[in-house]
Amino acid sequence: MTRCERHGLVVGVRPEKREEYLALHAAVWPQVEATIVAANITNYTIFVHGDLLIAYYEYVGSDHASDLAKIGEDPVTRRWWELTDPCQVPVPGALPGQIWADAQEIWHLDGKK
Repeated sequence: MTRCERHGLVVGVRPEKREEYLALHAAVWPQVEATIVAANITNYTIFVHGDLLIAYYEYVGSDHASDLAKIGEDPVTRRWWELTDPCQVPVPGALPGQIWADAQEIWHLDGKK
């Protein structure tokens, strides 16, 4: 059975860049999506609430750090980030050099009996 890690992240969206960010995500580049899938990430979702972006994904691989590094090495994804990163602003709790802050999971209902 594949082990699934759930990850939640939060970041601010610059109010003046909100519509640009939403437009970009209305048509995410296929190579960006393929790179995420190849990194063993599934069910990736980004929610917007006011000036906050909330991301959720499930990781089904065996080396999360290595797979995230592979995403960061993809030149197409790096170009995508050149467009999306200026739309974002770190929230309290983001580590130095990071934009998104990890959210701590406090409860999960898997619906299985």
